[in-house]
Amino acid sequence: MEQIFKLKANGTSVRTEILAGLTTFMTMAYIIALNPNLLTNFDVGSSLWNGVFMATCIASAVGMFCMAFLANKPFALAPGMGLNSFFAVVVANVAGLTGLTYVESFQAALVIILIEGIVFIILSVLNIREKIVDAIPLGVRLGISPAIGLMLMNIGLGSNAGIYSENGGPFYVMRDFFGALTPSVAQTSMGSGYAPMILTVVTMFIGLFVIVILAKKGIRAAVLIGMLVASIIYWVGQAVFLGTNPFASLAGASFVPPFADMMETTFFKFNFSGFLDIGLFTAVTLIITFCMIDMFDTIGTLVGTASRAGMVDKEGNMPNMKEALLSDAIGTVAGACTGTSTVTTFVESASGVEAGGRTGLTALTTGVLFLACMFIAPVAAIIPAAATSSALIYVGVLMLMGLKNVDFDDMDQMVPVALMLIAMPISGSIGHAIGLGLIAYTVIKVFSGKAKDVSVLTYVISALFLVKFFLIV
Repeated sequence: MEQIFKLKANGTSVRTEILAGLTTFMTMAYIIALNPNLLTNFDVGSSLWNGVFMATCIASAVGMFCMAFLANKPFALAPGMGLNSFFAVVVANVAGLTGLTYVESFQAALVIILIEGIVFIILSVLNIREKIVDAIPLGVRLGISPAIGLMLMNIGLGSNAGIYSENGGPFYVMRDFFGALTPSVAQTSMGSGYAPMILTVVTMFIGLFVIVILAKKGIRAAVLIGMLVASIIYWVGQAVFLGTNPFASLAGASFVPPFADMMETTFFKFNFSGFLDIGLFTAVTLIITFCMIDMFDTIGTLVGTASRAGMVDKEGNMPNMKEALLSDAIGTVAGACTGTSTVTTFVESASGVEAGGRTGLTALTTGVLFLACMFIAPVAAIIPAAATSSALIYVGVLMLMGLKNVDFDDMDQMVPVALMLIAMPISGSIGHAIGLGLIAYTVIKVFSGKAKDVSVLTYVISALFLVKFFLIV
């Protein structure tokens, strides 16, 4: 382990790295079931759902193994949220445009992901993606980490833990509980979901406070312990106060991986003829859109998380950035070949970094756990969302500390950072927020008479984002 991952040089140990990998896994295990749900319109149990489930586990693991051994970084990868929803919309549109079945349209859309991944491999090998990272001005880079922090807090308090009832849903903690005029209004609105909401809120904040107190005492496994405490509280609350069995789903669960369904529906099932039927212009537009969103989501996550972990130099550059970006590209190709949407670096990696993860052993651990989920997916599914919210909120608070590096007296820095701080949590897209920050930076520099301070590549990227926002359909 020492020879492969240089643990001592990175100030870490095998125990710390494995705990960090487990922490990351627990915060992002939701993607294992949610990704096939989104990509198949919640057609749970179908052959396509099973194929996407298997692809999610395998492609994520491939990306993380590459991150571990090529880049030696603690970042985890999986099919990206937002990108998977967009992929599902594309599949539905392809079906409507061509008359193909949903499965055939799905297989046609996989061609887009394959091309995107191949393009990214080429760009990474030629150092073009690394040059794009370098083109991001320091002021914008400094704002990425705290903006991601706000995004994590928004996810933890907002969309991560949703409650359903006979009155509909999902009902969310910040919007529907804390946002209600009075408790009685919240109770009337949520109906039978009010009691589970109370349990969710209590679990979330107890877990958060446990993490904070343990972290103040210098305990490196604070995030993991806090999540475990929160999980136990939630399970006990379900049994005692809600009268439900928190482990009921395990009774009839199947632990046999559905390899046959994957081979039938998604494994190297590229529908090239269906892809060509959507038209050249539409195909190119979709490929460019996927490329831009994925590229800047990945860059933002890497730069932001690495900054928080102290893995960047004075100019904000991360060593082995090329290898990290290449890992992302290889993961995307693996996802296309096995049957899922774009694989990207997950912002939840920050939880493992905060738990002490500094090397590829963290990513390797998370990757092994994802592979294990092919056999133990029902176990991963019982981790309550409220427990993962505790970790997301805590890590988000810590990442906000990056604001101390921003020069608040310099409007060239402050305006792009302020825009990213609000755009990232509201839009839910790291890439779009960075694009908005770059456009703001470029415009301010140009009309302040400092056009020469902006690199040519920054101009190009800003122009591409303007096209992305206003012209591409």
